[in-house]
Amino acid sequence: MPFTNNDIADKLREVSQLMQLAGENRFKVIAFDKAAQTIEGLQEDINDYIQNKNLTDIKGVGKSIAEDIYTLYDTGEMPVLEDFKEKVPEGLIQWLDISGLGPKNAYKIHKELGISTIEELKEKIDDGSVASLSGLGQKSAEKIKKSIEWMEKFDERCRLDEAEEIAIPIFESLKDLDGVQQIEIAGSFRRGLETIGDIDILIAADEDRISELFDVFTSHDRVTEILGRGDTKSSVRTKEGRQVDLRIVKPKEFSAALMYFTGSKEHNVVMRQRARDHGMSLNEYGLFKLDKEGNTDFDQPIDYSSESDIYQKLDLHFVPPELREDRNEFSIYEKQEDFPLVTDEEIRGVIHAHSTWSDGKFSIKEMAEACIERGYEYLGLTDHSKTAAYAGGLTQDEIKEQWEEIDQLNEEFKEAGTNFVIFKGIESDILADGSLDYEDDILEGFDFVIASVHQSLNMPREKMMERMKNAIKNPYTRILGHPTGRLLLQRNGSDLDLNELVALAAEHNTAIEINASPHRLDLDWRFGNKAREVGMMTSINPDAHSIKGIDDIKYGVRIARKGKYGPDRVLNAKSADEVKAFFEAR
Repeated sequence: MPFTNNDIADKLREVSQLMQLAGENRFKVIAFDKAAQTIEGLQEDINDYIQNKNLTDIKGVGKSIAEDIYTLYDTGEMPVLEDFKEKVPEGLIQWLDISGLGPKNAYKIHKELGISTIEELKEKIDDGSVASLSGLGQKSAEKIKKSIEWMEKFDERCRLDEAEEIAIPIFESLKDLDGVQQIEIAGSFRRGLETIGDIDILIAADEDRISELFDVFTSHDRVTEILGRGDTKSSVRTKEGRQVDLRIVKPKEFSAALMYFTGSKEHNVVMRQRARDHGMSLNEYGLFKLDKEGNTDFDQPIDYSSESDIYQKLDLHFVPPELREDRNEFSIYEKQEDFPLVTDEEIRGVIHAHSTWSDGKFSIKEMAEACIERGYEYLGLTDHSKTAAYAGGLTQDEIKEQWEEIDQLNEEFKEAGTNFVIFKGIESDILADGSLDYEDDILEGFDFVIASVHQSLNMPREKMMERMKNAIKNPYTRILGHPTGRLLLQRNGSDLDLNELVALAAEHNTAIEINASPHRLDLDWRFGNKAREVGMMTSINPDAHSIKGIDDIKYGVRIARKGKYGPDRVLNAKSADEVKAFFEAR
């Protein structure tokens, strides 16, 4: 399978690092590291050399390393890498993630102190053993300790909203600087993934501007550590513990680089192969013709001015970044230029919000007025049901009092000429057998019911499926809330066959929400193809417990776009009358 130059370089560098951890001959270590550097900086596409079996023509790539690369290309694995993974203790491999340690010192500490886990390393730092080793000292020991604290405090990934809080201010500090011709946040953030690793920013600028742009980037007030600064890439760590990479490319390379660094890897692999099928080579530097031998001809670049141009030259319509996951987007955009995906502007109302009647922080009126200020046409209020006593779940008497308040508010809006309506809803707990939380005579009085699981999420799959099926089939259930109950980076969701539930929901005209809280983003976008196939409705619901929470809808929109939902299958992209009709179509 095709690999990028960086993919191959990363594998070789990993071998080099593991060799150092294993105490291997330093000349072998240097050979792999040198080969990694050479391939990383190679202007040509490494796949051309692999396919022509002439890797040894690259200065610094010997016969043995070339054979390792050929095997990786043919099998997907590099035996020398796997061998060293077995030789090096697993705990020691984790030390490679410790910023400021490095494989050479890691091997020294491992060998001289006889330790191989991070816990043992922390103990030896605290008792002074690490500082006493030659070539280290107290300053190095403290730096290693600080890096371990960072690593333990911050997960490898963060939520979409957390990434946004970091990425946007840095982006804003750079976008209007002299010399910045184009700028984008790339990577998994641009694709709208629910969790983000490193944050990637890409700038098009002339070479003489690079240094001053890096000066601004590395001195941003969020930056606590400069991890590296080269000719075209600079990396920093922010106070939140996230790594942010800034790459600066030539203006003519920007669109190809943006496509490459947006990913996904899977999407890029298909694009590169598609280019070859069209007699071209696509990489992060641009689009080029192939010569008669099938190699990239860098003397014959193909002109383009945007990502759209690149797609067009490969007989594709522009693929929105959110869909670049190699999940059927190619078959769609080969045929369709206009494939509607829901936008923020198309959301017309707020469904799934809480008030002070249960565990919300604002009154119904305050929540409604906040929706009006944002231009929304309706509020679907859904406080918790009685089983959720911990969240102030409503008794039957309280429900009737709340209905009276909603009727009064709706009358006030009408008299004031305000085009706004509050729907009477409830977030009803799904009980263990799949039934809802009130008797039918109460359920019948609501405009709509969101049915959600909040307890016993770890039921065996068979029982959990039966529970959810019963809830979906219940004629009072109009929306299934956060179906798995997951909390991103905190807990996994329930064990469910979601494809089966999606099909069942479509059959019973029940929507499954995309819970837009960035802590949840549940239903997962990966079930979007099934939802599209069966025509399942969703509703992009903020699950707002405060006025600020209403604005989480934007995260749900990004997930809905990844899931290929157009406005026709998003309930709250419809008018109040259309929503009312859906609620009544039980």
